[in-house]
Amino acid sequence: MLQAESQLKVADNTGAQRVKVIEVLNGYKRRYARIGDEIVITVKQAQPHGMVKKGEVLRAVIVRQRKEMRRSDGTYIRFNENACVILDGKEPKGTRIFGPIAREVKQRGYNKIASLAPEVL
Repeated sequence: MLQAESQLKVADNTGAQRVKVIEVLNGYKRRYARIGDEIVITVKQAQPHGMVKKGEVLRAVIVRQRKEMRRSDGTYIRFNENACVILDGKEPKGTRIFGPIAREVKQRGYNKIASLAPEVL
C-alpha cells in the first residue's frame, strides 16, 4: 500500500533512480495504491544523461510492494522493496525492466512490462 509522499525505486532503464508519489489515480480521493495501480510521480534522484531528469512529473505503474497482498487463491505475495516502472501512455518508457514483477501487472493490461521483465511471480 503506497500513498502520496511514498518513496519508490525505479525498476527500468529510464535513468530515474528514486521517485516520490504525488497522487494515486483511478478514483475520487483515492488514498492507497497497490501492485498494478497507476500513480503520478516526481523524479527525486536521476542518473546524468538519462531519459528523465530530476523534477519531472510522470506517470508510473507499481510492480513491487513491501506490504503483502492476498491473491484470490489464498496465497500472499510480498517483495523486499517498493518499485515502479515509468510509463509513456500505456507502454513502458524504458526498454529494460530489472527484477521480478507481480502477475497482477499483466492482468491489469500492462503486457509489454510483463514481457520485458526477467521473472513474473
